[in-house]
Amino acid sequence: MAKFEVLGRCSPFWFVLLLCFAFMIVPGAQGWSKEGHIMTCRIAQGLLGSEALQAIQNLLPLNVNGDLSALCTWPDQVRHWHKYRWTSPLHFIDTPDDECTFNYQRDCHDPHGVEDMCVAGAVQNFTSQLVHYREGSADRRYNMTEALLFLSHFMGDIHQPMHVGFTSDEGGNTINLRWFRHKSNLHHVWDREIVLTALSDYYEKDMDLLQKDIEGNFTDGIWSSDISSWEHCDDILSCVTKWAVESINIACKWGYKGVDPGTTLADDYFDSRMPIVMKRIAQGGVRLAMILNRVFGDTDEGFAIAT
Repeated sequence: MAKFEVLGRCSPFWFVLLLCFAFMIVPGAQGWSKEGHIMTCRIAQGLLGSEALQAIQNLLPLNVNGDLSALCTWPDQVRHWHKYRWTSPLHFIDTPDDECTFNYQRDCHDPHGVEDMCVAGAVQNFTSQLVHYREGSADRRYNMTEALLFLSHFMGDIHQPMHVGFTSDEGGNTINLRWFRHKSNLHHVWDREIVLTALSDYYEKDMDLLQKDIEGNFTDGIWSSDISSWEHCDDILSCVTKWAVESINIACKWGYKGVDPGTTLADDYFDSRMPIVMKRIAQGGVRLAMILNRVFGDTDEGFAIAT
């Protein structure tokens, strides 16, 4: 697998400055909504062992007090900066229209055909970079803090079904429609509209309450028997392929199905898709924790990975 590098090492002071500028001048976020990314990272951090928690504490800037979720949207904030424009293709995968399949060799490339430049390749790459941290052999070409933030963010993106969508409509971005009474597009419906509607209708706009419900569903609720299968990962390439296949399958069955440009999506669409969105957020968090525990933890459990 081709290695793509992150920005060279920088001092904590300059990294904090970069973060501050990112959140001050770049409006909005893409990928899961900020709520989706925050919950993915909070779920993951709640499942980490002590070694992984300590590694994250060491890598994060002091101003976030060890809270990974505070920076999980950072890759969206900087993707249009000149220094980080190369990361834009890493947020998604374009697949052939209507085929409803993902093939790594066929689909994981940027618009210029550069291999591995997609969200599945990004998860592999940044996981392999973080392996060096545990080994005590951190390569100076790589910034481990950025690798952590990119991995955490892209684990959210690969679980957002419309981030593994059709090429011609850019994952639903060009399918304009109405969400209840306001204008939107199909991609944004899955990025944020469903989450915001759930928060408004059922959780008094309190994200902590929604996250508590999601966590309850996999700790002792309807998904509790699925956790071991969610976490199973022997080979990182096979795993990212599996997760991307899950997303394109959901995009076809639940995202695109029955949706035409100009349509109005309302209660029927929301009620049937909301549980799917919540499950994908849960899966992203559980699997991110699995990766971080393996790359940072004091354990012999690992997976095949190109380093």
